[in-house]
Amino acid sequence: MPSPAPLTDRIAQTLQLRPAQVEAAVRLFDEGNTIPFITRYRKEATGNLDEEKLRLISEELTSGRQLEERASAITRLLQQQQQLTPELEASIRSATSLKQLEDLYLPFRPKRKTRATIARQRGLEPLATRILHDDRTLGDLQQAATSFISTEQGLNNIEEVLCGAQDIIVEWISENSAVREACRQVLRQTGRLQSTGIEKATPQMQAEYRDYLDFSDMIMKIPPHRLLALNRGEREEVLRIKVSWDKHRAQFVTGKILNVDARCYNQFMNEAIAEALERHLLPSLDRELRKDVTLKAEKHAIDVFARNLRNLLLQPPLAPQRVLAIDPGLRTGCKLAVLNETGDVLALDVVYITGNADRQLEARNKIVQLVREHGIKTIAIGNGTACRETEELVAQAIRDELPDVHYIIVNEAGASIYSASTIAREEFPELDATARGTISIARRLLDPLSELVKIEPQHLGVGMYQHDIPPKQLKSALDGVVESCVNYVGVDLNTASASLLRYVSGLNQLLAKRIVDRRKARGPFRNRAELLEVQGIGPTIFTQAAGFLKVAGSEPLDGTWIHPESYPATKTLLEKLQVPLVELTGENSTSQWRSQLLQQAEQIKQQPAELERLASDVHVGMETLRDILDSLLRPGRDPRLDLPKPVFRQDILRFEDLAEGVELEGTILNVVDFGAFVDIGLKDSALIHVSKMSNQFIRNPHEIVSVGDRVTVWVADIDKERRRVGLSLIRPQPSL
Repeated sequence: MPSPAPLTDRIAQTLQLRPAQVEAAVRLFDEGNTIPFITRYRKEATGNLDEEKLRLISEELTSGRQLEERASAITRLLQQQQQLTPELEASIRSATSLKQLEDLYLPFRPKRKTRATIARQRGLEPLATRILHDDRTLGDLQQAATSFISTEQGLNNIEEVLCGAQDIIVEWISENSAVREACRQVLRQTGRLQSTGIEKATPQMQAEYRDYLDFSDMIMKIPPHRLLALNRGEREEVLRIKVSWDKHRAQFVTGKILNVDARCYNQFMNEAIAEALERHLLPSLDRELRKDVTLKAEKHAIDVFARNLRNLLLQPPLAPQRVLAIDPGLRTGCKLAVLNETGDVLALDVVYITGNADRQLEARNKIVQLVREHGIKTIAIGNGTACRETEELVAQAIRDELPDVHYIIVNEAGASIYSASTIAREEFPELDATARGTISIARRLLDPLSELVKIEPQHLGVGMYQHDIPPKQLKSALDGVVESCVNYVGVDLNTASASLLRYVSGLNQLLAKRIVDRRKARGPFRNRAELLEVQGIGPTIFTQAAGFLKVAGSEPLDGTWIHPESYPATKTLLEKLQVPLVELTGENSTSQWRSQLLQQAEQIKQQPAELERLASDVHVGMETLRDILDSLLRPGRDPRLDLPKPVFRQDILRFEDLAEGVELEGTILNVVDFGAFVDIGLKDSALIHVSKMSNQFIRNPHEIVSVGDRVTVWVADIDKERRRVGLSLIRPQPSL
């Protein structure tokens, strides 16, 4: 048997990439480089692999190395047991999954006391072996069994002897790797999951799971969100779940593998197969398959959460301006906070919007006063309790006295958790939790990414069944999303919080805190090179982090995406193009020089030979040269600014104003398997069901919308009793 292909070749084949690309990525991973760094600054090495491909390589590499480690461990154990044959060793080396490895090792795994081990202890293994190998010299089984009767061994009659021999054969069949794989496929193709309600569950719990009290479907066809709900119902002892399969088909394929029809003792073997299937294989494979589909459902839920989180974090920041934030409240009043363009607090106050007319007028006057006093153009209202009443008051004030002001409803998911956190207490030690929460509402409008990184992602309200997912798995995946977003946008080294800095490539929580402490002790960083003065940051970490940390200081290139390792090449390039660096990137940069560079860059890019020659002259790869040119043309550009801005309002939308067919503007808040929730200005978000997204069949709502998208929708249906609104992305046909 030929040797299995190297791991990098197998990964390349799985992901349909060139082996050289995978080898380069693996080498860079092993050298300690991060995915954001490799994506942006090692394009030549990997053949311009994007972040998604690199993450897939990393996942395949981890699982492949786990497979190799397990194969080595099993080989070592079998050698110790003196059970390793050349054929078995070759099968272990060629295994492509942990399941295959465990199937091969199963017959040799140390066992607890079973019916088969008891039968062996009673001396029945020779009889079982001869039956299994269809030894026809054995003759009639009844007669052959008589010689094994022994009262000392607890074998008092022929029936007990044959039952013991069958127990051994049943175990052999159950541990046969070919049989297990064939039955695994039968279960995947025919397995059906059935759930029924448990009577002792409370009526309230039964009502919560009413869709699953009498449920049945093919296990491989159950949507991920349904499967997670079924698992939760089983854990909470509301549902009883059973898996069934086509046992006749399983019996048939097992008989084929063991060639039962051609055997002398085929009836005995068929009985053993039936028992092996019922007592061993179905329970074992049932657990395995349910674990597999659950892991797949959990991964799907994590992927949905991650995609929504990425879109939420990359919402564009508000153009620099002062903001009035209102955290609505009834009994305790509405908390007010005025923030300047950089998120510093200018004023705090409280108003009460309930009570008599005089009190409401006082609240309105206070809001108008703060708006005029601080030059506010945007009011951010949290979407919590009393949001509706606050919105009415603000809309009325805008209509009557503040025509140039707009307001926006801000999702405050996680604000209360942030307000009581250590991070919030360190930022605002003199303020109470309610004031911190109000400030957070404004800051997540001014710069969503900088504020939302302070909150554990699972509390941001864009997930699906996140409470059904293992917390460690969820946290790892979501931290990867946050890291990706932070490095995609870049960070101002002199203003970023420790919460933001910790996600920068190469940094961690401790180094982020040391950077902030260094700023407090010695003032702003004057250039990227001063990072090396921070304890714990050496050349390796500096290389990983520097390109993502921008500084407006003594080195003009420190404010761009150009990595310090490419500064000499950049300066050589500009000399060749006769463009002054300071004129291009400094405070007095002019459009004249940028226009000249743009014209030359376009000419260079259209001539591959010229691009290659220039790259050779400045000693960089062609991809790096392209990135340098792009960075010089748009130094310090925030990629989020290219995205559409959120929807601002001046007047309130009332539930009573809605009617079927009404056209509205909204913002996507969350995307799940069955549709998308939309903020259209009501207290509660409305739903676009997946069936209302297109005239064509839509398998995945993410194909159509993403969190943060501005959409035009039409009211499809209204449930007045439950005050729910169904929306559609399909323009209604005019009535004839």
